[in-house]
Amino acid sequence: MSIASRPLLLSVLLSSLLLGTPQAGAQTPASAPGTVGTPPFATGQGPGYHSPLSAIKPLQERDDIVSWKLLSSVTTKPVKNQLIPVFPDAVKALHRHTIKVQGFMMPLEAGLKQSRFILSSVPTTCPYCVPAGPEGLIEVRSKTPVPYATEAIVMEGQLLVLQDDAMGLYYRLVEAKPAK
Repeated sequence: MSIASRPLLLSVLLSSLLLGTPQAGAQTPASAPGTVGTPPFATGQGPGYHSPLSAIKPLQERDDIVSWKLLSSVTTKPVKNQLIPVFPDAVKALHRHTIKVQGFMMPLEAGLKQSRFILSSVPTTCPYCVPAGPEGLIEVRSKTPVPYATEAIVMEGQLLVLQDDAMGLYYRLVEAKPAK
């Protein structure tokens, strides 16, 4: 990938995230209620959907890891022309604390190792699709590059709960490192 196209890829990824626009072919509950393998909401919205048809194993709940169920419990409220996140007290309490979180890596640049990437609650199905809304994503800034993986990874670092991120993200993990 050329250096000139990286900002474009990031722009497409983040604008889909911010605008929450459904991807082509995405189905909503009104168009396919109860259909197996079809998300109950448009792609790029909500905490994410792991298709039972996926070859990648879903995340397993662990007591030592902050759950996506908790992280995705954020709601939003309209203020002027934007949606502002409203975090429950349990999520606010995690701000600036060291946590472990598991998820699926979405690289932001080409390469076999990543120092800055998105961790998603569900695996991505294409390189240009956002698999979840901002409540199902964490920007990770790693101390050292992390090898790319398609299977779930566990990262440990300081969680920042973002009130007004310019890119529309709700969470960032800084000083992160791989964990077990």
